[in-house]
Amino acid sequence: MKAVVIYHSQTGFTKRYARWIAEAAGADCFELSAAKKKDLTSYEAIIFGSWACAGGISKISWFKSNIDRWAGKKLIVFCVGGSPIDNPEVDQALKQNFKELSPEKVSVFYCPGGFNYEKMSASSKLMMKMFIKMLKAKKDKTEADREMIKMISKSYDISDKKYIEPVLECLH
Repeated sequence: MKAVVIYHSQTGFTKRYARWIAEAAGADCFELSAAKKKDLTSYEAIIFGSWACAGGISKISWFKSNIDRWAGKKLIVFCVGGSPIDNPEVDQALKQNFKELSPEKVSVFYCPGGFNYEKMSASSKLMMKMFIKMLKAKKDKTEADREMIKMISKSYDISDKKYIEPVLECLH
């Protein structure tokens, strides 16, 4: 199956997953800005990856705006975030991003990445600092809150090639 992986990455985690998927699938791989200039009609499968933040998926509107044009193609989205794979909020966020689409149209996956404060935009850093401050100020912190504060207070990497397996299985 002729496939293409298109990605939008802020700090490198999504780019890493996109390249892993493209390499394993024998697919072409393009950054979103380059993909926008390409004719994608010859591809049988279009895989879009981007980063998740506060429950949203960056640049997902571009992907959604092209879904009707890509009728008949296998459509897959993967998003990369800082939460572990078993965080129950991940599934809720994915469903929320695609609530208007039937699951038959787009297959959606989550890949844990991490945080790289050194490569984050100033606005993203500020947003994270505010979120950490809010969590620290919470009066009745749960164990999950304390773990979250510890986890997101510094850069970390929980990405792993094993998380691309469901994407690859869906592709075939």
